[in-house]
Amino acid sequence: MKEEFLGLLKSINREGMDKLIEFIEKSDFFKAPASTRFHGSHEGGLLEHSMKVYEILIDKVKNSVVPIEVSQESLIIIALLHDICKVNFYKVDYRNAKNSFGEWEKVPYYTIEDTIPYGHGEKSVMMITEYIKLTVEEKYCIRWHMGFTEPKEVYNTLGQAFKKFPLALLMHEADLEATYFFDT
Repeated sequence: MKEEFLGLLKSINREGMDKLIEFIEKSDFFKAPASTRFHGSHEGGLLEHSMKVYEILIDKVKNSVVPIEVSQESLIIIALLHDICKVNFYKVDYRNAKNSFGEWEKVPYYTIEDTIPYGHGEKSVMMITEYIKLTVEEKYCIRWHMGFTEPKEVYNTLGQAFKKFPLALLMHEADLEATYFFDT
């Protein structure tokens, strides 16, 4: 899966992509969980989740009820990098829990160590743009991929973003479907 992920990113012809790939390879991206407990909360969960989002997003665009004109490059960037904000974000810690024999033992779990407290989607956009230029649509899709899990105070803005860029809505749906239908 790692090689497929890297192959997709390497197929993108944008200035700085080589540096972005280098950053990803030096980070914990391929070992990181997708979350602490909600989905993909295991080693490699972030990679699995990102690849599943990509697979679903391609299908959603192909079968969309409204025509969506988007390049393959944009689909790769949006889907594979939407959660890059989770790089170097989770740490392993230990807590006491009873095992199957009723004995206490130390067990590992994921905790958050947010050294760049800049939000979620906006943090991913910020991190990506340190290496490559994003199109306006790519920025919207990544920024708003959390959809209606955002605070209700931004729902009007979110709705406007989805109307302006229907691909952003499809991205949110792909993220939800990957999370609830496939990630364990």
